[in-house]
Amino acid sequence: MIPIAKPCLDEREAEAVRRVILSGWITQGPEVAAFEREFAGSVGAPYACAVSNCTTALHLALLAAGVRPGDEVITVSHSYIATANSVRYCGGVPVFVDICADTYNINPDLVAAAISPKTKAILCVHQIGMPCDLARLVQFAESHALPLIEDAACAIGSEILWQGQWERIGKPHGDVACFSFHPRKVLSTGDGGMITTKHKDWDAKFRLWRQHSMSVPDTVRHGSNKVIFESYPEIGFNYRITDVQAAIGREQLKRLPELVSRRREMAARYCSLLAECANVSLPVEPEWARSNWQSYCIRLADASQQVPVMQALLDQGIASRRGIMCAHREPAYLKEVWRSAGPLTQSERAQEQCILLPLFHQLTGEEQRFVASRLCAVLAAGCGA
Repeated sequence: MIPIAKPCLDEREAEAVRRVILSGWITQGPEVAAFEREFAGSVGAPYACAVSNCTTALHLALLAAGVRPGDEVITVSHSYIATANSVRYCGGVPVFVDICADTYNINPDLVAAAISPKTKAILCVHQIGMPCDLARLVQFAESHALPLIEDAACAIGSEILWQGQWERIGKPHGDVACFSFHPRKVLSTGDGGMITTKHKDWDAKFRLWRQHSMSVPDTVRHGSNKVIFESYPEIGFNYRITDVQAAIGREQLKRLPELVSRRREMAARYCSLLAECANVSLPVEPEWARSNWQSYCIRLADASQQVPVMQALLDQGIASRRGIMCAHREPAYLKEVWRSAGPLTQSERAQEQCILLPLFHQLTGEEQRFVASRLCAVLAAGCGA
């Protein structure tokens, strides 16, 4: 079986974990602090705060942006459900905007129509690692005095051409960028997340809230030669990451350039192998973007082909995933509060017509050729047509 994804871990991560376990400090501590410093330096961010996962990162980012019950957040339905859920955690209302047909990212031309007196923030998504049009979104957000939060769950190592220079997603170009370290992501710590921001006061809030709003961090308390009692000035959360995870993350961060380079090489190979494949459209990378290719997404000509093609591939030992989900179609959102700024036609078509192919660091050229040949054969045979 060729899986859809596989984390890239070896003895370097195993040794890092061993070091932490033997140190006696395994919860949030010195390794987390080091991971934050190194991550901030890697993406060019003034501040980076590690948390338990990207969903909690998005929750804290929205809280810092001032999203409260009844406020509206402009975002996309075409994303993993955590994007919309994070808005609801704040009591906010997701206002869904349709996507661009080629990049699967939020369509900047449609954002203005979503504005209302209740709009509190814009939450864009760098879908499956492909950067969205930040230049236009930042300009729009600034002109309307709205915070721009980047759901960069899939985008570690992706870059955009910003004022003539290539810069990593996470700098951040908006107000906050939120990352995931889930096993399907390019950089994985098992689970975990990171929040980068340009606001010192927001970073301070993240650090307070992630640890139950504890007034004195336990690292300070344990290191003091005087008795210290902490207090809890406001409601906080248990959104901490462990030193075990952070140690893995530090090793992963060292090899990030290699991981991204390898994925870009494999994406280019898929493009070549599938160039003549009938009834399939290949992903588009804008000239101002460099994707980390967290996933390789193809689009079928007909939605009726999606399940039969995926099943035919599975029968031959090739795992795949359907196109990115649409939150507004999920049972939970039949009961939740949301609205859309217009039809979500492109979002729904992408969910129905797209398939994600296997892509991971250890995938060989031979395996890619097998995947491509089987896909082309299945489509040539008219599977699902």
